[in-house]
Amino acid sequence: MKEAIAALGPGPLTEAGLAKHVFPLFSRVLDTDRIYLENHSLGRCLDQTADDLQEACSLWQSKLGDAWENWIAERQCYRARLARLIGAARTDCVVPKTSAGQGLRTVLNAMPGTPRVISTSSEFDSIDLILRQYAARGRIQVTWVEPDVPAVAEALTRGADLVVVSQVLFMTSRIVHGVDRLAELCHAAGAKLLVDAYHAIGVFPVDVTAMDADFVISASYKYLRGGPGAGFLYIAPAVLESGFLPLDTGWFAKADHFAFERPDPPRFAPGGDAFLESTPPIFTWYQARAGQEFTLAIGVDRLRAYSLEQTARFKRYLADAGVTAEGGGPNYGAFLTIQAPDARDLARRLADRGVDVDSRGQLVRLCPDCLTTDQEMQRAALSISLARAAR
Repeated sequence: MKEAIAALGPGPLTEAGLAKHVFPLFSRVLDTDRIYLENHSLGRCLDQTADDLQEACSLWQSKLGDAWENWIAERQCYRARLARLIGAARTDCVVPKTSAGQGLRTVLNAMPGTPRVISTSSEFDSIDLILRQYAARGRIQVTWVEPDVPAVAEALTRGADLVVVSQVLFMTSRIVHGVDRLAELCHAAGAKLLVDAYHAIGVFPVDVTAMDADFVISASYKYLRGGPGAGFLYIAPAVLESGFLPLDTGWFAKADHFAFERPDPPRFAPGGDAFLESTPPIFTWYQARAGQEFTLAIGVDRLRAYSLEQTARFKRYLADAGVTAEGGGPNYGAFLTIQAPDARDLARRLADRGVDVDSRGQLVRLCPDCLTTDQEMQRAALSISLARAAR
């Protein structure tokens, strides 16, 4: 993989270069006539991913219980790669979780009393559902605001313990600018900031240290091409050093989990290792490896530049076909949206035409990536125009 990406050279990405050097790394998933525009949902995996998973399984078969030494080493590599991708100062600040929602629950359950939470009306369904259920059970108090920094700042004046906000909104792809300024406001008000970076990491450079967020939740399902289950919770060093400790826990969080000692109160592993839980799912670290390595090798900044140019062209092709799309440019993430009252039906009609998209509410989401060709975008624009006319 590294040799293929090095062959691209250091300059801007081009379709010709990608087709020659990168497309062969994805030969299995590209062996189709369908046009895949759901890269904002499930990212396409590399051929290497199957081999990486086989490695994890072979260790199990050949070493049985002794495979844990290799598996734990891979966990550390998983954390280190993510730390590089998000600009974390320490590897242990990245705690493997199976989902962003698990990361949120870990934070909520560790906070004392009945935390006062501010969140927005535009969070992803898992996050929204968790917050509403915790509020319904009296575990937290929630204030809902519009998804922008001024609205959150105004709510902070009435008091809060935690703010939960997305860096990129999952329905519209709009970037919430000023998250670093929001962190300042939260800390001045005595609150902590949790950022959902699911639609940001792998799309544009993310620096959690500069952002100064207390917590970040995300996973590898989308732009990191790591499949379901490979999530994480980032906990800032200052939070770890403040004595913040988990309620969600298990024997892998113990200071020496193979000593089988039972001190009361428990003794936790240092730093972010205290937020590990019970026996973990080891295959997720292997399934995420190739996608993480690919993203690091090719560079998020280059992927972003290519995506901005690509979505601008796609938007023009759609306009030429009589379809108005929103998104693209520096104020949006990686996907475009089309307003459609029959969004779910339109997505189904497009699937029948060999174009894979998805819908959220009355929006159809369209996301090309570095594997999408210009010809595919032109064909998709025409198919979308015809499918809309056929309703």
